[in-house]
Amino acid sequence: MPFSSSNADERLLTIPSDGNTPFAGPSPGESEGGAEEAPVIRLVNYILTDAVKRGASDVHMEPYEKEFRIRYRIDGVLQAVMTPPARLRDAMISRVKIMARLDIAEKRLPQDGRIVMNLTHQGKMKQLDLRVSVLPTLHGEKIVMRLLDKENLRLDMTGLGFEPESLDKFQKAIFKPYGMVLVTGPTGSGKTNTLYSSLVQLNKDETNITTAEDPVEYQLPGINQVQMKDQIGLNFAAALRSFLRQDPNIIMVGEIRDAETAEIGIKAALTGHLVLSTLHTNDAPSAITRLINMGIEPFLVATSVNLVCAQRLVRTLCPDCKAPAPTNKPLLMAEGFSSEEAESTVVYKGAGCGACGGRGYKGRIGLYEVMELTEEIRDMILAGASALELKRKAAEQGMISLRRSGLIKVMAGRTTLEEVIRETVL
Repeated sequence: MPFSSSNADERLLTIPSDGNTPFAGPSPGESEGGAEEAPVIRLVNYILTDAVKRGASDVHMEPYEKEFRIRYRIDGVLQAVMTPPARLRDAMISRVKIMARLDIAEKRLPQDGRIVMNLTHQGKMKQLDLRVSVLPTLHGEKIVMRLLDKENLRLDMTGLGFEPESLDKFQKAIFKPYGMVLVTGPTGSGKTNTLYSSLVQLNKDETNITTAEDPVEYQLPGINQVQMKDQIGLNFAAALRSFLRQDPNIIMVGEIRDAETAEIGIKAALTGHLVLSTLHTNDAPSAITRLINMGIEPFLVATSVNLVCAQRLVRTLCPDCKAPAPTNKPLLMAEGFSSEEAESTVVYKGAGCGACGGRGYKGRIGLYEVMELTEEIRDMILAGASALELKRKAAEQGMISLRRSGLIKVMAGRTTLEEVIRETVL
């Protein structure tokens, strides 16, 4: 299986869509294992190509005392797909580490690597970027591979799941000449996709856009993307300081993790730059109190932040097998529907079919809570209002909450109430 080095940090692996690549000799750095290595190589190739076919976002290779388990994360939910023989565990882990150019002799410390793979799938060539994380556990090294497929990146904001009024507020905020726009939510809630979609809209010849990311998930032409390297002191705060000397119009910071990054970002927003970033909070109003708890003065937060968008991802019903289901009106009302909506809403369930792998769900859609900082909300921040008080005021002014965004999609027959309850609270 030939490799070609595209640069010092990555290898390019080309395998067909069936994953049954014949062994063509050891790659650089591999032992002369010939016949013994061939099955392991084919098995690892099969796992990667099968994950792509099924639309997985992550592949987990997990060693336990008596078994070795492979799981895929599909539409945000982990599914066990196979348990290879335990005797192949070490060979499979070593194979992945070789592909990611990691140290196969180091089994005590976590390692991170990258594989760039050319895959022939459905008759056409596509390039995949895999981020590899190795973690020493009690019974061996666990590997998680994040599959980054450019074809799955939605850059059209109208297709992400925004309600029309929420999308209108969001787009007005990102087209302002300066200020800060924050996107919040847990890991895996689609924040990066939302930010990239914003950058694509803003990317013009007359605009200088610079991003600080950890990691750079997708390469966007025309945008200056910087990969963070903490081991040499290149963190978000250091990158932000340098950006301000690069004549930027728009700055994107992958995540505000500490007070220093928050402070520099807010100063940039106050000095004529548009700053986009993410935070980990449960809802939009909590982002304001999080910044204040980091030590940022309330007057700086109130004057710099233009808008906060909280988001979640829920699975969408498979269009091939969804069908009306019995409606429990008291349950619908208990979870946020009005009595009129409970009467008129048709709830759908997915029966499971070949197209969705028997799950009843296929794909995901975003739920969005967009809080615009109006003059009233800015005054409340200056007066020390709590996140709950900010949420009530924003709701009075027309903010659609995460739960409400989910209920709208249930009424439209796009997802189930169970999915909305799993990801949101009343």
